[in-house]
Amino acid sequence: MFRSAYADVPPVELPIHDAVLGHAAEFGDRPALIDGTDGTTLTYEQVDRFHRRVAAGLADAGVRKGDVLALHSPNTIAFPTAFYAATRAGASVTTVHPLATPEEFAKQLGDSAARWIVTVSPLLQTARRAAEIAGGVEEIFVCDSAGGHRSLIDMLATTAPEPRLAFDPAEDIAALPYSSGTTGVPKGVMLTHRQIATNLAQLEPAVTLAPGERILAVLPFFHIYGLTALMNAPLRKGATVVVLPRFDLETFLAAIENHRITGLYVAPPIVLALAKHPAVTRYDLSSLRYVISAAAPLDAELARACSARLGLPPIGQAYGMTELSPGTHVVPVDRLHDAPAGTVGRLIAGTEMRIVSLDDPGKDLGTGEAGEILIRGPQVMKGYLGRPDATSAMIDTDGWLHTGDIGHVDEGGWLFVVDRVKELIKYKGFQVAPAELEALLLTHPGIADAAVIGSYNDDGNEVPHAFVVRRADAGDLGENEILLHVAERVAPYKRVRRVTFIDSVPRAVSGKILRRQLRERT
Repeated sequence: MFRSAYADVPPVELPIHDAVLGHAAEFGDRPALIDGTDGTTLTYEQVDRFHRRVAAGLADAGVRKGDVLALHSPNTIAFPTAFYAATRAGASVTTVHPLATPEEFAKQLGDSAARWIVTVSPLLQTARRAAEIAGGVEEIFVCDSAGGHRSLIDMLATTAPEPRLAFDPAEDIAALPYSSGTTGVPKGVMLTHRQIATNLAQLEPAVTLAPGERILAVLPFFHIYGLTALMNAPLRKGATVVVLPRFDLETFLAAIENHRITGLYVAPPIVLALAKHPAVTRYDLSSLRYVISAAAPLDAELARACSARLGLPPIGQAYGMTELSPGTHVVPVDRLHDAPAGTVGRLIAGTEMRIVSLDDPGKDLGTGEAGEILIRGPQVMKGYLGRPDATSAMIDTDGWLHTGDIGHVDEGGWLFVVDRVKELIKYKGFQVAPAELEALLLTHPGIADAAVIGSYNDDGNEVPHAFVVRRADAGDLGENEILLHVAERVAPYKRVRRVTFIDSVPRAVSGKILRRQLRERT
């Protein structure tokens, strides 16, 4: 068993809004959130006051403790206010991908039994359609303004009393993001107030933030990585978060220059752009002190090229998953020069790890031996919503979460992730379940059988790659028709990017797809 070198941290027995904004009064007029496109700024005092008023407005509208509220928005400076207002009103927040189709959104609404939606006017049509399909939604609110819908802005003027609720941080669900886990369709990950808040305390010794630091939030808040690293963690410590709604390289670089960003938390495609794109040289990025990459594997050579070009310490990595609130490993900011190339970091405080044999899962492996990574700690999720079997398949009776990732640990305690047992595809950090795409492909009348794996494109991104068996009467069914069939029905990040036609899908006697054989063909 491997244990963290850091001292244990006590569980944080606070609701997440208090765990993050409990010191907002001390930070007062310091900028908390800045819109990276137009410069609109909210101070800590405003974020604290605004989220309390919106919580009162939501409670007055009927939001009650135990309700589920779907937060459907790109990154904006209103997103944190909406999130903390909803939790203060007693709701669990299920975060929704802003590019989800109405059908995908409706599945999440139905599965989570969400009664309320908070969205933005450009996404209102999708939210309305999703609510119609799912049923059970009582009201759709908007962060900005839209005719016929109550606005969070209007709630700032409410005279309703602020809700005063009793929370059980160990049991009450704060966030309900959706994850495919190691395989299968997306499932609601029940993360309690204690789990999310404690994970922030666990991460702090390795990645310490302070007033005066400026973090650029371009990765989405709806993703647990963005929610933790770019929203909760910096706002808990008085740092300033500069918010961008999406990644556009020129806008991103200009924001670093104009707002004197000190730290970046990114995914590998952004590291690639920083390392290779000619536009980088046109901007002053000298304020940067460090870059941390997570959400997907980062090639060691690419990391070296990026740090050399920017004149920074080596790019650090972090490791975790939604089911782990999400962090378990990170390269400490003060150890960037010491960490071996390619490591995803060392165990954060209060976290234990086992590496177990793939052939004999009951056998623990030692230093240098590769096996499946198991994690135990206070950040392990409460479980999957309404799926006890999936929960027990993920977390064993001794509390160990089976990540599905294969890794090994060196003598210095540094973890290296080398492969995945799980079949999940990670496209630019977003999770894509092969089973979901396979089921969709089989709805095409010209497809007899299909399998989907992840394969790497020329940019080093893992993309969905479909292997398709045509029906005998499919005629001249081609790649473009299949790509379009999928693209019309899923969010952009889930689209199939490659198609290979085969005579039959290789399967085991049990019927399980032999994906390793398909990978050998790529």
